[in-house]
Amino acid sequence: MPMPILPFCRRLVSPVAVMLMVGLPSTTHAEVELDYEAPAIAPESSSTVTEKPGWENEDFAVAAANPLATDAGYQVIKAGGSAIDAAVAVQMVLTLVEPQSSGIGGGAFLMHFDGEDVRAYDGRETAPSGVDGELFLDEEGEPLDFMAAVASGRSIGVPGTLRMLELAHRDHGQLPWEVLFEPAITLAEDGFEVSERLHTSLAEVEHLRDDSIGGDFYYDEAGEPLAEGHTLKNPALAAILREIAKEGSSALHTGSIAEDLVFRVQNHDRPGAMSLEDLASHAAQERDPLCTEWQAYRVCGFPPPSSGHLTIMQILGMLEALPALESPLNDDLPSVEWLHRFLEASRLAFADRDKYIADPEFVDAPGGDWSNMLHPDYLAKRAEQIGEQSMGSDAAKPGNPGPMETSWAVQPEQPEAGTSHISIIDEEGNAIAMTTSIEQAFGSRTMADGGTGEPGGYLLNNELTDFSFQPEDEAGNPIANRVEPGKRPRSSMSPTLVFDADSGELVASLGSPGGAAIIHYTAKTLVAMLDWGLDAQEALNLPHAITLGGPVFLEAGGYPAATLEALKSLGHEASERELVSGLQALQVTEGGSIFGGADPRREGVVLGD
Repeated sequence: MPMPILPFCRRLVSPVAVMLMVGLPSTTHAEVELDYEAPAIAPESSSTVTEKPGWENEDFAVAAANPLATDAGYQVIKAGGSAIDAAVAVQMVLTLVEPQSSGIGGGAFLMHFDGEDVRAYDGRETAPSGVDGELFLDEEGEPLDFMAAVASGRSIGVPGTLRMLELAHRDHGQLPWEVLFEPAITLAEDGFEVSERLHTSLAEVEHLRDDSIGGDFYYDEAGEPLAEGHTLKNPALAAILREIAKEGSSALHTGSIAEDLVFRVQNHDRPGAMSLEDLASHAAQERDPLCTEWQAYRVCGFPPPSSGHLTIMQILGMLEALPALESPLNDDLPSVEWLHRFLEASRLAFADRDKYIADPEFVDAPGGDWSNMLHPDYLAKRAEQIGEQSMGSDAAKPGNPGPMETSWAVQPEQPEAGTSHISIIDEEGNAIAMTTSIEQAFGSRTMADGGTGEPGGYLLNNELTDFSFQPEDEAGNPIANRVEPGKRPRSSMSPTLVFDADSGELVASLGSPGGAAIIHYTAKTLVAMLDWGLDAQEALNLPHAITLGGPVFLEAGGYPAATLEALKSLGHEASERELVSGLQALQVTEGGSIFGGADPRREGVVLGD
């Protein structure tokens, strides 16, 4: 079936009338009291897989990576808020309770559906104006050790999450901006219980103990991480959030909080180049979403600088071009035959990703249009390379989806990690899918207290390590995703909204953390929900399998030993490893209710009415 990219998704039935309260964060809205109450719940264990029941709700649903964050969104919608209002509240709480994954010191992509149109809001970090392609090279011109680059001022991009949420709130918010910060401020002042996942993350992370603020805040005098169940207060973050609630995103991007952020970057042992001008000038962008027809659905995702949608739909398009399998599932697990095809298609899609996709302000699409990468004829030709045996590690080469003025080099593989995902459908049928990140666990391992002098604060991202460390290949050909001033690094974040191709009705909202593996996690979930007919929770429970073009990794304990051996016999360099996604998915059932699933590998839940 053809897979054209459409400029937007339009509902074919009359939308429900929704009153949008528009204005700057400081604009006076209708008098609203959230009357937030901290819930008497604590995150469940997430160091091992924890069974999740799936949740069905009639009117609205909020899915997020931590129960306290999910509850904040729930209370906002109960108070009359929209999906965007709830997303703001959820993100602020995640900054506090899941600091290892996202926060106001990072960036995010947000997909929004208002009952008629889909809009894409870009809050990706940008490179400071004072950097160049040698940012991550040492004195001999060789790439820095990856972790040395991460735990440095050089890795910190100009944050964009707040600017983006503010823009989306102006367009779609119903409650006043300042009200949405009450849950996070209350929890920061009164304290919350450290979850097992946060405790485990603190125990495992490198370099955070070395940070002058983070080390004192998250570890005791012996260097031991805060215990599970410890009541943690964050007065510095509470003070920062009060300023942002009052002044809007400008409170982070100008003034004393901005000065403190820049000081932390410039005075790192390996300093970065961020300036106050970089912070003040950062702007969120609204981009045209990419909406692609696949089977009976219209799948809408984020355009570059995200590689997520393009790579996911390349994988799905190549699979669709192959002869149908009689049984893609075997004993309720993906079959060896399906896994082989999925992994081979991933190799080919990642080869294209590593050559072509980068910030569109700096890199032209092949043939001038990103849809060329998803043309059915092109994907069918690529799929011809998928045979009965694996093409082998690193054997997949990029294709030629369209003419290019520049001959781009293929970017070498680099680690990607971190992130959190939020999916929300409100009572009016508005929906969001938002993937948010500070990149690595605890980002750059640099904490800022906003100049408050109080304990705590927020983590600064290391998103600039998503750029290629090498600006060009040995032949001097430039790499599309090289470091340049003001550029947004390529991302794998894949917030996704799905619609019925005929009626335009909303079908699902989903996404995941997981670095480059976000693409595999989201692609497999789309297939499981929409092709195999599994519900959201069943789809999220399925074990993972990934390759970035080299070795294949199966989720440890997820498949029988025979599956691993069968893949090896097909030529895959395969082994097991931990693959910790954090999928959230909401699906609209045929009866109109909302069924939600949360990843059993993390501590997230779904709440709604």
